Amino acid sequence: MASVACLGMAVWDRIFSVPALPEGPIKLYASQFAETGGGPAATASVAIARLGGSARLMGRVGNDAVGQLIVDELVHEGIDVSGLARLEGARSAWSCVSVDMHGERLILNFPGEGLNVEPAWINETLLRGCGALLIDMGWRRGAMAAIRIARSLSIPVVLDADFSPDPETRELIANADHVLFSQASLRLMTGTDDMPLALRQAVSLAANAQVIGVTVGGEGCLLLENDTLTAVPGLKVDVVDTLGAGDVFHGAYALAIAENASVAAAARFANAAAALKCTRHGGRAGSPVRHEVEAALGR
Repeated sequence: MASVACLGMAVWDRIFSVPALPEGPIKLYASQFAETGGGPAATASVAIARLGGSARLMGRVGNDAVGQLIVDELVHEGIDVSGLARLEGARSAWSCVSVDMHGERLILNFPGEGLNVEPAWINETLLRGCGALLIDMGWRRGAMAAIRIARSLSIPVVLDADFSPDPETRELIANADHVLFSQASLRLMTGTDDMPLALRQAVSLAANAQVIGVTVGGEGCLLLENDTLTAVPGLKVDVVDTLGAGDVFHGAYALAIAENASVAAAARFANAAAALKCTRHGGRAGSPVRHEVEAALGR
């Protein structure tokens, strides 16, 4: 069983199913309501566990009721939470998510309070034996500490890349081995809607990356590896909910890399996992299991 260490955000989501996303001030009535854990790194860790990998999550939550909900669900999913600190006096992060009848979503996020602390507990023990390190950009101090340890242990680093012009963001992008953007983030960074061109422009910032990629929704993803651009098509599915699809993609990709898959094979596996998630309601709750992904790939 391959192991992946994940580091970043752990959130509690309150999800409302609505007829349409609002365009202005309005009262909406939800047809369904659910609560579940969220956050890119935390949801990716659940995806890894459901796909047959071993996942450990490093991060921080408040020592509050929301933090307890987050931890309890992760433990139920079989995640190693020994690297997830409960911080006294901090408030855990949570989101209010509206999902419309087409599966598109609107997210209102409270990032928590008192969580941007030094990563004193992030150490070599938490990463030893892992085949990959997956990080999101929700806790940059912790991410850089984990990257330094991963480098010393020759563990490949997969970055769920967002973009803002601050030096910490640029440092993370510059130090990851696999830098994977959403379309919106890559567009923001490069100023172009031409994704192949945007990937080539990103090379100057992702100085150490072996692979730079961008997810393109139902079309799959584009990868730039050794100056070769490859389009990896996604599965055609009936979309009911896109919430968490990107997080599932990153978790599946990191697990495949930990299993020594090629980059193209990792992307195909991740595309399939993310597509299956989109056929189900509930964000993290819709993350598929291994045999479902294998079947979708015709294996």
